Amino acid sequence: MASCVQNNLLNLSFRWFYKRFTHPLQLFTIKKLQDSSRPIYLRYCFTQKCIAMNFYILAFLWYIPIISGLLFQFPFACNEAVEFQASSQITDSQQVQKRDKTAAAKIVFKSADGGQSWQDISEGLPGDKLEGSLFVNDRGFYLRTGNYIYHNKPNNKLPFWEKEIFPDDHSNIAPGKSGIFAYDYHYGQFRQKINGSREWSPIYENFQLKGIIDVFETAGGTVFIVCDRGRGLFRSTDNGKNWKEVTRGVWKLVESNGVLMANSINGIIRSTDDGKTWETVISEGGVGIDIAPIDGGFAAITFNTQSDTRRVRTSYDGGKTWQAIDADLPPSMKISSIIQVGDYFFCGHTNGIYRSGDKGKTWKLLLPSIEGKVFNLYVSGNVIYAIPSAGGC
Repeated sequence: MASCVQNNLLNLSFRWFYKRFTHPLQLFTIKKLQDSSRPIYLRYCFTQKCIAMNFYILAFLWYIPIISGLLFQFPFACNEAVEFQASSQITDSQQVQKRDKTAAAKIVFKSADGGQSWQDISEGLPGDKLEGSLFVNDRGFYLRTGNYIYHNKPNNKLPFWEKEIFPDDHSNIAPGKSGIFAYDYHYGQFRQKINGSREWSPIYENFQLKGIIDVFETAGGTVFIVCDRGRGLFRSTDNGKNWKEVTRGVWKLVESNGVLMANSINGIIRSTDDGKTWETVISEGGVGIDIAPIDGGFAAITFNTQSDTRRVRTSYDGGKTWQAIDADLPPSMKISSIIQVGDYFFCGHTNGIYRSGDKGKTWKLLLPSIEGKVFNLYVSGNVIYAIPSAGGC
C-alpha cells in the first residue's frame, strides 16, 4: 500500500508541476520567440530555465518517498531508511563500547564507611594509570598530571573531579597551611596558590638548590624543603628568606602534637625542637618506609634487614618507644602504608587492604589486591583514598 501511495504522489506532483510551470513557460517562450528579433538569446534563456526547473522538480520528487513514508507511518516502505537506522544503532553501540574501553578505571578508590565498601572514582581522570604527583589533606584528593590539577572533595558522592590549569614549568605539588605549593625537581622554582584563588605566585625565590622532592609546612609556620639524598633537609622560620640544612637522607615529614617524625635512609627519625635537631628512633638496618600521625602518637613502617620483611609499629609517647602491631599480618616485602580512620587502623599490604579494630592485635582483609598491585592509602577526615601501585611504596 505504501508503494501505491508513493506512486500516486509522484504522478500528482509531476502533473501539478508540469501544468503550473512547464506548460505556461513554453507558451510564454514561444510567443517571445515569434515577436523577438533575438531568438537565439531567448532560446538560450528558455533552455536554462527549463534545466533549472527540472532540477527543482527532481529535488522535490526525491523527497516524496521519505515524506510519504513519514506521513503514513510505514517505516519499512523504504529499505534504505531501514538500513540507515540499523547502521546508526550499530555506530552508537560501538561508540558506547569505545567510551567504556577508554574510560579510566582502577586508578583511585574511595571509601567513606570505614572500608566496608569501595568506590572506583577513576572516571574523569586522563589515561589508564596514575602519572604525576599527588597529596591528600582535609580538602580532599589532589593529583597533578599533565598541565592540570584534578581535585576530588571528600563529600563528593559521585566520581567527580574538578580540573584547573597547572603551571607548565612545575611538575610537583604539596599541601601548605594556606594553599598549594608547586615546585620542580630540576629547576628549584616554587609557586603557591592561596586557597580560594586561581593565581600562582612565585615564592621562596631565595632557595637556589635543585633536586627538590617535597615541601612541608608545620602548624607553627616553619617550612622544610626536602632535597634528594645528596643535599638534605633545609629549614626556614622567616617565610623562606633564609634557609639552613639540618639533616640529610629524608623524604617524608609528619607532625603530631609538636613532635616531628620523618622517613630516612636509616629508619625513622624524630625532632622535638621544631626540626633544629634530629635523632634516630627506629633503626633495623633498613630505611623508613612510611610514617603517619595517629590518635595520641605515630604509626610507622620500616624495613628489617634481618627478617627481610617490612615491620609495622606504633608509638604513643611522642616516638620515644615503639610496639610492633604486625603479628597477625602475613609477612611481606611490600607493606606500603599505615593510616588511622576513626577507631580503625588500615594497612596497604601485598594481599590487599587490611583493617584492625583493636590497635593492631588482629587484622582482617577488606579489599583484595588488584592485578598484584599494593594499595597506597591516604586519609581525608573520615574518607580513605586507595591507589593501587605496582611497586607499592
